[in-house]
Amino acid sequence: MTIPDFFEQDRTTVEAALQELLPPEDALPITIHQAMRYSVFAGGKRVRPILCMEAARMFSQEQNGAVQVGCALEFIHTYSLIHDDLPALDNDDLRRGKPTNHKVFGEAMAILAGDALLTLAFHSLALAPVEPQRRLTILAMIAEAAGTDRGMIGGQVADLEAAGKAPDKGMLEYIHRSKTAALIRASIVAGAIAGGADRGDVTRLLAFGESIGWAFQVVDDILDVEESSAALGKTAGKDQAQKKATYPALHGLEVSRDIAADLEAKALRELDFYGERAGRLRALAQFLVARRA
Repeated sequence: MTIPDFFEQDRTTVEAALQELLPPEDALPITIHQAMRYSVFAGGKRVRPILCMEAARMFSQEQNGAVQVGCALEFIHTYSLIHDDLPALDNDDLRRGKPTNHKVFGEAMAILAGDALLTLAFHSLALAPVEPQRRLTILAMIAEAAGTDRGMIGGQVADLEAAGKAPDKGMLEYIHRSKTAALIRASIVAGAIAGGADRGDVTRLLAFGESIGWAFQVVDDILDVEESSAALGKTAGKDQAQKKATYPALHGLEVSRDIAADLEAKALRELDFYGERAGRLRALAQFLVARRA
């Protein structure tokens, strides 16, 4: 499946906003700002901010709040990649087709760059042009999604502890729903709240985001087996080499594809309520599952 027509326009909007929110690389202290910008602008599809924007678009044509919230999510995502690549964690040399942050700036500066991006994310959320009560709800929800209790860090911990062990279905589900799905779900729901969604909308989009975020990581597992490092922009085959808990390791490729397709179908059913209003979000979900790299 090709990238949806609107994707590049959204990405251009996100890139411009990221430039505005990040300190310039010549601001003191120069090295940390260069390291932050290096990883943020090393590439990437900007999936999370675009999901945020398109969820907001279902309820409002005013996008400024959702754009800034989406950029904060991209800062959190990028910080997690910088730290994931460190020798103490995945020890990777390649990210988004370029040398990882610690290979360019050293381990100490890479750790600080990740810390700085996480801090900037919450500064950006606190100042996002969204109605105050909605902004507070968004901030708390994103913090939870990035944290330890069924959030991104919790999933990363479980992922580390499961390495080298026989894959377990329950633990694998916990890892994927926490490490990846939580932040994707938060991107969608945060955008919807910024756009004016009510409680019923939030419930539906929570379910949509949970399933499509889970499917996204199952597809990542499959691509790690099937694609080259050049196509992925990161070291291919790393999951298998490190004996990570993945869907192909537990179920094989064909069953993993079926699981991703079932999760996609489950997610899309949550959008039926909205009809054509959800057309862009539906196209994004289908692209995320059908992508090849």
